[in-house]
Amino acid sequence: MSIKLTKRAAAALLKRGVSSVRIAEGSLGDAKKALTKDDVRELVKAGKIYALPAKKNASLHGKELREKRRMGRSRGHGRRKGTSNARTGYSYKKKVRAQRRVLKALKKSGEINNATFKRYYALVKGGTFQTKMSMINHIRGGVKIADERAAELKKL
Repeated sequence: MSIKLTKRAAAALLKRGVSSVRIAEGSLGDAKKALTKDDVRELVKAGKIYALPAKKNASLHGKELREKRRMGRSRGHGRRKGTSNARTGYSYKKKVRAQRRVLKALKKSGEINNATFKRYYALVKGGTFQTKMSMINHIRGGVKIADERAAELKKL
């Protein structure tokens, strides 16, 4: 394997750019002989191939501001852009995927038919239900589910 390919494989293994990968003095021959990623992995473990540490060029002003924000400064209403949901990392995808998994499980077990599945799938897409449990309660006509069934559905 050429040095270019060895460096590229090492960059992929070390999760760094090719330009930050270095080969130690005296181990250039070993690097040229490396044919597979496993060979490169062994050279990395041996310390013959390594990556330079990531540069951190934070300015003094940035460091001071980070420190102040750690203390709770500069976080008032005037600095905020976006709703509280946008700022807290609320994930629509995570909620919808969980609800769709439950719907598929209910369809597979035969508790709901295909028409009901399609109707509730569309409701889930529209964001009708806040949680999996609220959706299940809606499907069952507002009847609370037994604890063991709820625990089983939480695994889905």
